[in-house]
Amino acid sequence: MTTRLTAHDFDQELLILFDAYVHGDVDRRGFLERAQRFAKAGVTAAGLLAALSPDFAAGQQIKPDDARVKSEWVTVPSPAGHGTIRGYLARPTSAGTRKVPAVLVIHENRGLNPHIEDIARRLALDGFMAFAPDALTSVGGYPGDEDKARTAFATLDQPKTRADFLAAAAWLRARPDGNGRMGAVGFCYGGGIVHWLATALPDLNAAVTFYGNTPPPEDAAKVKAPLLVNLAGTDERINAAWPAYEAALKAAGVKFAVYQYAGTQHGFNNDTTPRYDPAAAKLAWDRTIGFFKSNLIPL
Repeated sequence: MTTRLTAHDFDQELLILFDAYVHGDVDRRGFLERAQRFAKAGVTAAGLLAALSPDFAAGQQIKPDDARVKSEWVTVPSPAGHGTIRGYLARPTSAGTRKVPAVLVIHENRGLNPHIEDIARRLALDGFMAFAPDALTSVGGYPGDEDKARTAFATLDQPKTRADFLAAAAWLRARPDGNGRMGAVGFCYGGGIVHWLATALPDLNAAVTFYGNTPPPEDAAKVKAPLLVNLAGTDERINAAWPAYEAALKAAGVKFAVYQYAGTQHGFNNDTTPRYDPAAAKLAWDRTIGFFKSNLIPL
């Protein structure tokens, strides 16, 4: 059995460099040039990049054909956005005709990859109807390659993309098989989008963010939904802005809870990469599911 690498197997400076690469601050060539100094014992810079990059098969928890989940691809109209947005819908098979709470799932900055599809199926097994829209729909959808996905993502018209997410939220909330309550969860870029959705949708019933950028502090007063915030322990790029936004949330009387997981890296919930932290991810996910159940399922 092959032992999976963890964040502790890499130098912290290399992890910071990889984070910059993932978020487009450094291109592939720049990463490889700067990562060369961390290459040793026969491991090349390209080998380091491969080791840090996602392995979707290793992280898959629920197979796409799992009989416990009813899943399908759907296309949603988005007249104020790019015209349409395609996404992955997953619902618990056991629900039958029973109405279930809905959760909008917002991906990282690579579009709707297999990991986020798996997240949607996990939510379905926990009793929710999950819809994960693909922001890359207008440029052909997730291309099956993370580098190509990042490149495509950088070309998006972000105002139109946000309108696409609003259209996806409206479509999901209006579904007749939903119970009328809707939450949202997002990771990295998606965490930032969920923070923004909480300011844009006064009827959002619950919002969960994983290491996402926060809106300007002056927008905190627009948040009406209860908010659960999950932050990594080592993530200066995201964490630096949190104190000001937290103070604004408190001043606005917003109901929120924030947890910072010591010793973790940005992306600690993503079990397809070495930055994954199993203990922190389980705790954060348990909190997420409990939060959704308490806010989306009527007593």
